[in-house]
Amino acid sequence: MDREQVAEQIFQAVAQAAPHIRSGLLHRREYVGEENPSSERQMEADVWANELLKEKITNIEGVGELASEEEEEVIQCGEGLSISMDPLDGSSNIPTNNLIGTIIGIYDKELPTEGENIFEAFYVVYGPLISVMRTEGDQLNEYVLEEKSGDRVEPHLASEDIRIPEPYVYGFGGNRNWTEDFRKFHDEISEEMKLRYGGAMVGDVNQVLHQGGLFAYPARKDAPEGKLRLLFEASPIAYIFKVAGGASTDTEQSILEKEAESLHERTPLYLGNKKLIEKAEKELN
Repeated sequence: MDREQVAEQIFQAVAQAAPHIRSGLLHRREYVGEENPSSERQMEADVWANELLKEKITNIEGVGELASEEEEEVIQCGEGLSISMDPLDGSSNIPTNNLIGTIIGIYDKELPTEGENIFEAFYVVYGPLISVMRTEGDQLNEYVLEEKSGDRVEPHLASEDIRIPEPYVYGFGGNRNWTEDFRKFHDEISEEMKLRYGGAMVGDVNQVLHQGGLFAYPARKDAPEGKLRLLFEASPIAYIFKVAGGASTDTEQSILEKEAESLHERTPLYLGNKKLIEKAEKELN
């Protein structure tokens, strides 16, 4: 089985699971009293979605290993592609019924590795509709999932060959502990664009991909290494932005060039139009 076929099976597996994940949140909105490997509080939904997607993905022929934000170590499951997964991005939004998502990266190399080794990436947004932003070759395509009878899910191509438009919106996280340099950078950006920030990376980057602009979760006074995980969040989304004609940085280099030294490594993250990424590197490096 070639890697395109494996990637298609992964996409279909996650697409079929997505409505079950959204409906399953109803009775899984509490914290379980434990932390994930990144020392973040786990919700019942985090644990459940991780187990559901893990079972589906590791049983696909051509998947060699799976790394999840909710798992300490890489799960070996055969020979083939390496998969990174954030089962429920933004799960702290669940109690207030705000946006959450799922992020998948498909790599040609064993994990941890650089984002340059991503072959395909996609993310799911659980909103009024369930949508998927998926790279396919040199295109970024958006699908909307329709539930059919018999638990069947049909992906409909909603937008093809998406290109990031001219800047219009921005979303910056971690504002209580911004550095002075970043606060000045924010003040400049806020005069030019509208704020759109919802606390779930998938929702915020989805705004930027559709409307143009900049998403950032920078290095902070209390977290100079950043907050977002390189393998599970930053690299797959950076790859998506690259395919859409955008760019990424940690203010020193492209996220896709950044060497992954550990599985749960964190990074500062900037995603958006190329000229805004250049501005961030110039003013914040």
